[in-house]
Amino acid sequence: MGGLAVIARQLGHQVSGSDQNVYPPMSLQLEQQGIQLMEGYRGDNLANNPDLVIIGNALSRGNPEVEAVLNRGLRYVSGPQWLAEHVLQSKWVLGVAGTHGKTTTTSMLSWILDQQGLKPGFLIGGIPLNFDVSARLGDSKYFVIEADEYDSAFFDKRSKFVHYRPKTAILNNLEYDHADIFPDLDAIKKQFHHLVRTVPGEGLIISPAIDGNVNEVLTMGCWTPTVTTSIHGTAAWNAELLESDGTRFKVFQQDQEQGVVAWPLTGDHNVYNALSAIAAAHHIGIAAKDAISALAEFKNVKRRMEVIANIKGVTLYDDFAHHPTAIETTLDGLRKKVGQERIVAIVEPRSNTMRLGVHNETLAASLKTADLALLYQPENLNWDLSGLTKFAHHNIEICRTLPAIIAKLKLEARYGGHFVLMSNGSFGGIYQQLKQELAQ
Repeated sequence: MGGLAVIARQLGHQVSGSDQNVYPPMSLQLEQQGIQLMEGYRGDNLANNPDLVIIGNALSRGNPEVEAVLNRGLRYVSGPQWLAEHVLQSKWVLGVAGTHGKTTTTSMLSWILDQQGLKPGFLIGGIPLNFDVSARLGDSKYFVIEADEYDSAFFDKRSKFVHYRPKTAILNNLEYDHADIFPDLDAIKKQFHHLVRTVPGEGLIISPAIDGNVNEVLTMGCWTPTVTTSIHGTAAWNAELLESDGTRFKVFQQDQEQGVVAWPLTGDHNVYNALSAIAAAHHIGIAAKDAISALAEFKNVKRRMEVIANIKGVTLYDDFAHHPTAIETTLDGLRKKVGQERIVAIVEPRSNTMRLGVHNETLAASLKTADLALLYQPENLNWDLSGLTKFAHHNIEICRTLPAIIAKLKLEARYGGHFVLMSNGSFGGIYQQLKQELAQ
């Protein structure tokens, strides 16, 4: 929603918005763009009689501002529909879908196009460090978009990506997520197939060769050329790891070496992200060697294993991982990078799916790489995290308050190592508190 606000502002509209618990980095980005922020939802926020209200998918009937929109007969629309009608219609859309890696891959692809002077528009669900903004209108026919499978609005239960109609589509991976709106994995596959149905025959679909769920979606019907990616495999786009942590790897297209990616990102998941971005860029005419060169300068996305402090032998990371697979692959990449150095994972189960307790067994297993895993059990969590211990090794501890987490980490700091804070929210503001306590 913040990215849509930025694009609407760049189109020349006067833009304001309401949200609950607005926090950086998005709040700062919006203020810098001259967008008025209003804390909380109230009918009074609509006192200026806006010409159009874009309603985000987090809001539903009963929300006081939604009710005011309906009662006053104001014109309203979902974010994806507004974007499709006002921005994407005349564009070559490059869409990045998948359970994991959407934000990072969209950022990579936008950066590759930008480095080739194509000045793409983009909409990203995070803030890429190469741009410092999550969205821009752009100045070309190309638009790169993070294509989310979450629903569009309370009045439009289709996945957002159905509105985008990409010509180049990346299907990064597919797992069960969003348990609050999808009853099972098959329901998500159906939405992904709706996306596949919208990709033109002259387009391209890019996916990992090893993902059985994506492959099953494609067998439901596909009218578009496809290419696959692999690591040490035989796909059209293949990577050969030169470092086990993924910081250096050769790129091959149809068995022909195209160059070596050398960058600070870690993990097999980021190698797959890179291959997809290179393949998508190639589809619009960018040589693989030029895409590889651009990735050498890629700085990642805020809150994706972002180092936020180095204090007395402890490296502190802020990471957005909120699904067991993302947690596992992130920690695996770090382990391969740091070897035997101590890793402490601190997890806030904050996503809707996590809060429902859907992933309890897989969550425990995803933390096995960490020497210690601290899980936050706030009062309003719907299930008891202590049950995880029966699925896990001895490395999991449950903390019921933020001060308890900080106190534990102060003790752990004696041993040094890597502290990875994992949450898709503000984690109660623990970041600054922890930095201050560790520095004392």
